[in-house]
Amino acid sequence: MSYQKSKLSYQALLVLAASSFTSTAWADATQLNGANTAWILSSSALVLLMTLPGLALFYGGLVRSKNVLSILMQCFSIAAIASILWFVIGYSIAFDTGNGFIGGLSKAFLASIGRESVSGDIPEPLFMLFQMTFAIITPALIIGGFAERMKFFAVLIFSSAWLLLVYAPITHWVWGGGWLAKLGLYDFAGGTVVHITAGVAALVAAKVLGPRRGFLNSAIMPHNLTMTVTGAGMLWVGWFGFNGGSALGANGTAAMAILATHLAASMGAITWAAIEWYKFGKASALGIVTGMVAGLGTITPASGYVGPAGALVIGFLGGMVCFFSTVYIKQKLKIDDSLDVFPVHGVGGILGTLLAGVFSSTQLGIFSGYGFAAVNPTMIDQLGVQIIGVVATFTYTAVVTWLLFVVISKLLGGLRVSTEQEVNGLDLSEHEETGYSL
Repeated sequence: MSYQKSKLSYQALLVLAASSFTSTAWADATQLNGANTAWILSSSALVLLMTLPGLALFYGGLVRSKNVLSILMQCFSIAAIASILWFVIGYSIAFDTGNGFIGGLSKAFLASIGRESVSGDIPEPLFMLFQMTFAIITPALIIGGFAERMKFFAVLIFSSAWLLLVYAPITHWVWGGGWLAKLGLYDFAGGTVVHITAGVAALVAAKVLGPRRGFLNSAIMPHNLTMTVTGAGMLWVGWFGFNGGSALGANGTAAMAILATHLAASMGAITWAAIEWYKFGKASALGIVTGMVAGLGTITPASGYVGPAGALVIGFLGGMVCFFSTVYIKQKLKIDDSLDVFPVHGVGGILGTLLAGVFSSTQLGIFSGYGFAAVNPTMIDQLGVQIIGVVATFTYTAVVTWLLFVVISKLLGGLRVSTEQEVNGLDLSEHEETGYSL
């Protein structure tokens, strides 16, 4: 009896050893890391949450009640269309091996990618999904520049073409091994790829379409700040996946990126509110959430390269510079960027990309970061590359975005709804629905 037990125990050990060997061999063969995979799965959900429902609610509350459904509809539609286009060809343009400016087509329809494919030590389908959530939110951000006045079909055509002609190529430049990556540009989670591109496109859109009826002549007030604050909270939480997930691993870089993100958001919020308090005697809910987004947008490109003290300074500068940029663009330049996309995301992205070249230095005492790119030994070198990245992204985005609007306007006989439709609201004129039936 004892012999039989010993024999069974021995066989069990052999099975366990064989199973362990097989698992180890499989892990070595595929280079999969379970912890990293789990974190990027979670991060993908967090970043999608930023658009649906985070950005949809944030923007939806800022427009007038007659246009709330149009904003929600645009966010949902862009999420669906961007996902399909990213699968069909966008991911390949961005991340397939190509030249310095654009990727190839071997990853179109994920033709060469299966369940066993890996990117680093996570499944490549997961990496593709994570990047898809960035491709969703970037064109969705742009709608704030032309909110309440652009034809729905024009929005869909523009967002689709812009994703493939602007977002995907610039992603390749920065994250896909393109020419800016080779120069050592620091953009951890999307200062150039997301915020500058979206901000510049929104600015061009606001100029091309012109201001809303009554802009600067009558108050155009948000209809539901409760909705906006709720969406802002979702953006704050989701941004942990946005920046922390960009480490592509469950590691110290992800942890520090999330800490830097949280501190910058907090400082941006308090800075904006403090300026309002000083200038107007009261701090507003709209101001504090806008300052939070400014802090988040500014820290994004630097989040994985700077320490917590540096992040605090970046959040402060983001809140202050974006506040005065918003006032300047609306009141001095009289540009109706409806939901302040350029002064918050565009200016924040530019500022954060430049500051990444400063606070990544290891020679700043408590404000030190984690060093410059290997090809850029000094701060001057790194700052020079950051400036090149900003200028190239700004220029390419502005030119291609303007050309897209010109072409689409000719195809559709104009980009803007009629005066009557704008007065009645896009909910009724474009969708034959109303946001509220009270």
